[in-house]
Amino acid sequence: MEKGIETFLEEAIKNLAKRKGKISLPSLKRKIAQRYGIPCPSNIKLLKSYHRLIKERKIKEAPALERLLRTRPIRSLSGIVNVSVLTKPYPCPGQCIYCPFQKGMPKSYLRGEPAAERAKRLNFNPYWQTKKRLEALRSQGHPTDKIELRIVGGTWSYYPKQYQSWFVKECFRAANNSREVKKRGLEAVQKRNEGAKQRIVGLSVETRPDFINSKEVKQLRKLGATLVELGVQSIYDDILNLIKRGHGIKEIILATKLLKDAGFKILYQMMPNLPGANLERDEEMFEQLFQNPDLRPDYLKIYPCALLKEAPLYRYYLEKKYKPYSKEQLITLLQKIKQKIPPYVRIQRIGRDIPSSYIPEGGAMVSNLRQVVQDKMKREKSACFCIRCREVKENYSPKEKLYLYRYNYQSANGKEIFLSIENKKRTRLFSFLRLRIPSFCFKNGGAIFRVLENSAIIREVQTMGQSIPIGKTYSAPQHKGLGEKLIKEAENIAQKEFRLKKIAAISGVGARNYWRKLGFRLKDTYMVRCLGSN
Repeated sequence: MEKGIETFLEEAIKNLAKRKGKISLPSLKRKIAQRYGIPCPSNIKLLKSYHRLIKERKIKEAPALERLLRTRPIRSLSGIVNVSVLTKPYPCPGQCIYCPFQKGMPKSYLRGEPAAERAKRLNFNPYWQTKKRLEALRSQGHPTDKIELRIVGGTWSYYPKQYQSWFVKECFRAANNSREVKKRGLEAVQKRNEGAKQRIVGLSVETRPDFINSKEVKQLRKLGATLVELGVQSIYDDILNLIKRGHGIKEIILATKLLKDAGFKILYQMMPNLPGANLERDEEMFEQLFQNPDLRPDYLKIYPCALLKEAPLYRYYLEKKYKPYSKEQLITLLQKIKQKIPPYVRIQRIGRDIPSSYIPEGGAMVSNLRQVVQDKMKREKSACFCIRCREVKENYSPKEKLYLYRYNYQSANGKEIFLSIENKKRTRLFSFLRLRIPSFCFKNGGAIFRVLENSAIIREVQTMGQSIPIGKTYSAPQHKGLGEKLIKEAENIAQKEFRLKKIAAISGVGARNYWRKLGFRLKDTYMVRCLGSN
């Protein structure tokens, strides 16, 4: 069988060269399988043999073949790979009526959800969760040198600080892929990751708005966090009271300001179809998210309220005090929401991975809600302008003419400038940058971090398309200098328009060397560059 696989790979590479990257992979598989009397090999097996033969110098690298063999290519088409790890089951301070509880699982997570199942099998160990997920991604053909680590599993800020530091350290240790002594501290393991082959370039956690204060912001930076997912759910105080959320809009606004002024990217988890809501009010809520300058998140996860027997809300349903939206109602609502999203926002997810067997009624039973909504919009020729819907992904042509766009908006008492590189019609997004002039540059009140005083903050810079290994230059937008051009433009804006003396970037640990090459230096967890005299 090994001989057959080797022949297959050799013929595939020759065919790709002859036909300029266009071959029928299934027919070539069948042809080789018949010739050698072997079963059709899986893509994962072929990829494993491909990498082994390259190491043995029997074949040359063929990026086009790697792309063909890669399974679920969407996983690395936003420039990075996502790795989700779950914390152990732990008490939650909230009493939310929609939230399910299942013994042996973190609050709000259920058996059967893919990430939850992986975590449970590994006893919620962060090292093994990270290591096994990276191994799986590599076996599917995805580069794993740029990792967005997502820590989920309840209210992160409520876990003991010692557990938090250990959990994050173990994730970094797994990414470093070395037999490091477990006793090494978090800072030492992070330092090693700066030059590792698998670098954690972004780290996100889930928490509640009412747990965000100056002390918590400092802790998050110490851990290396760059994005915070806030469980907002609703912006209406009467609904937040009805669902026993335990906080109001005031806490949401304060958390948004503190986090943005420290450079964090902010994701709001929103939940339409809560008790007390209706279709009109939910539509208005998403309009208010972006009309109200105290809010305006960078990312959204839209989790329509799922009716679950494991949650107190089910009792309301039995007493006819709550009724979920139908499939048709929910899809129409989501379509209206997507049509109103501004260009600086990315909708990360629509719907949870909760198995439909848990949900007795309602539109949340649809497991592929995003796809259903997108198909409907395509049929009706309507469009969503969010980042995810416009990312260039794999349809990249170096000959395409690109343009620099700028979008200004107020948020959380500061000024936001969203810079992007797109095609002329603005239907294809290649790279973007989020620049913030924080609130303390305009009003009295000090920065949480002294290093950010009199400084603009780059909260994010990202180039879209297929994730390319560091040092490689395949036909994709990455490593073409687009991000560097945006950073230069951000520096000019900070210096010339706002007369600021420096610019800081909230950098993931694994991205620090990128910033060093551009003249930035590490100061109090931020990468900082002086802008000279004005």
